[in-house]
Amino acid sequence: MIEALDVFSAAEWEAIRLSLIVAFWCTFTVIPPAIAVAWLLARADFPGKILVDALVHLPLVMPPVVTGYLLLILLGRRGPVGGWLEDWFGIVFAFKWTGAVIASAVMAFPLAVRAVRVAIETVDPAMERAARSLGAGRLRTFMSVTLPLAMPGVIAGAVLAFAKSLGEFGATITFVSNIPGETQTIPSAIYSAIQTPGGEEPALRLTLMAVALSVLALIVSEWFVRRLPKPRRGRLD
Repeated sequence: MIEALDVFSAAEWEAIRLSLIVAFWCTFTVIPPAIAVAWLLARADFPGKILVDALVHLPLVMPPVVTGYLLLILLGRRGPVGGWLEDWFGIVFAFKWTGAVIASAVMAFPLAVRAVRVAIETVDPAMERAARSLGAGRLRTFMSVTLPLAMPGVIAGAVLAFAKSLGEFGATITFVSNIPGETQTIPSAIYSAIQTPGGEEPALRLTLMAVALSVLALIVSEWFVRRLPKPRRGRLD
C-alpha cells in the first residue's frame, strides 16, 4: 500500500490535495443556494421565471473559458467586485485557490440545481398542504416534509458538484491560471504533464486517480441514499 502511494510525486500529491480541498468547498458552497433556487423554480410562479431559469443554466451552455474570463473581469483585482473586495477587505480571488472554488461552484451550480429541482418536483404537494393545514409555516414545511423527501436529489446534486469540481478545467485555468501549489488541480496538472516531454506517465497516474475519486464519490452517495428512510407511499388529500 505504501509503495503504491509512493508512485505519486510530491507535486502530484499537491495537485490531488488541492483538488479535494477545492471540490469540498465547492460542494459546501453550492448546495445551500442550489436548494433555495431549486425550490423557487419548482414551487414558485413569478414574472421572469423563464429568464431566471435560463440564467441559472447558462454556465452549462457557455464555453467554460468564457465563464472564467467573465469571472476574471468581475472578480479580478481591477474588476468592479474584485477591486472593491481587495480595497475594503483585502480579499483576492484571482490566481488563488479560493478563486478555483468560485470557478468550480459557478460551473457546478446548474447541475446541483437541476438534480434538486427534479427531486422537489417529485414530492407530492398534498403532503406539503397537509403540513400547512396543521399549522406548520412555509419554512417548517420545507424543512420537515419537502427537504427530507427530496434528500436523494440533494445528495445527487452534491455528488455532481463534487465531480464537476474535480473535472473542471476551462473556467478554472482562465480565472486562476495554473500555479503549482496554489491553483494547480488534477485537470490542470494533467494538462501540464501532457505538454511536457515524458509526461505521459504522470498524466496517466493523475487520470487514474481522478477516476478513482469519482467512483468513490458515487459509491459514498449511493451508500447515503440507501441509508435514508424510505418515504411511505400514498396521498394526503
